Amino acid sequence: MDANVINPFIHATSNVLETMAFVSCKAGAPYLKNDDRATGDVTGIIGLTGETNGTIAVTFDEGSILRVVSNMFGEEIVELSHEVSDAVGEIINMISGQARREMEEHGRVFQASIPSVVSGRGHAITHYSDGPKIAIPFTTEGGEFTIEVCLEY
Repeated sequence: MDANVINPFIHATSNVLETMAFVSCKAGAPYLKNDDRATGDVTGIIGLTGETNGTIAVTFDEGSILRVVSNMFGEEIVELSHEVSDAVGEIINMISGQARREMEEHGRVFQASIPSVVSGRGHAITHYSDGPKIAIPFTTEGGEFTIEVCLEY
């Protein structure tokens, strides 16, 4: 597990949620994920190409994403909707952009695809590379979410 790859995603995630939604989050210990089952209810996925290929995903449980989106929109959001899905796509896009900028400082250059969003309890996350899936769990006051980084090496 290369900290120069994982840390930019931890930093970007914390920064995006604090800046865009005024939500503090705490990262847990990264671990190797061995299945495709989502840990939450709505997932944003974005592909990466460049130095290597891979995908990153952010999966929110309902409580955490409703808190994040409510703060972003400045009004209480009480159920998952198309607007929530759109916000998740924007969040993964911003996380990807900030993480890629930090990785560029270490000489690692990546381009990102257009994000896609999948929702529903128990949905699957398909990573389009054979690399290891590194999952980083986060906790917030509203609930939990997980970032998954899967890059070929």
